Amino acid sequence: MSKDQAIVAKRYALALFEVAGVTKLEETVSELRLVKNVLEINKDLQKVLSHPKVSKDQKKELIKESVGADLSPAVMNTIYLMVDRNRYTFIPEMAAQFIELANEAQGIADANVYSVRPLSDSEIQKLEQTFAARVGKKALRINNIVDSSLVGGIKIRIGNRIFDGSISGKLNRMERQLASNGS
Repeated sequence: MSKDQAIVAKRYALALFEVAGVTKLEETVSELRLVKNVLEINKDLQKVLSHPKVSKDQKKELIKESVGADLSPAVMNTIYLMVDRNRYTFIPEMAAQFIELANEAQGIADANVYSVRPLSDSEIQKLEQTFAARVGKKALRINNIVDSSLVGGIKIRIGNRIFDGSISGKLNRMERQLASNGS
């Protein structure tokens, strides 16, 4: 996505953020996560939406049917406005921008935790407490991703920061260190 497209998506996200307000933040975030996932995963829907012979009303109806949930009027009106202005391709980016704004307002960060096995609730809670403080947030929303290539340990990605405590990461660092010392 170009810088101009990201700016446009952010404007819609800011407008929706103003309309949704703090009281409906979590509800709006969950609705936008659903919309974003549906639009990103469903390639056929993307093709139909981008087809010039499909009317704007048909596009709106398709999105509504595809999401399959009752969305709040604020979210639906924002999506409909984006369709009316031929900005429907920006909807996933707008959702991502909104989620970022909501997280910032709540002092939350999204974190991907890569591990060789699914983590228990208590392990996730300990990671949340430890790393939320490290990145200056009140809380983390952790998504646990199982990755057997790590061999052992965990790797955490919070925004653009990576904390790599995996065995494969340690082996890679040792390899680089040995290679730099050997030459």
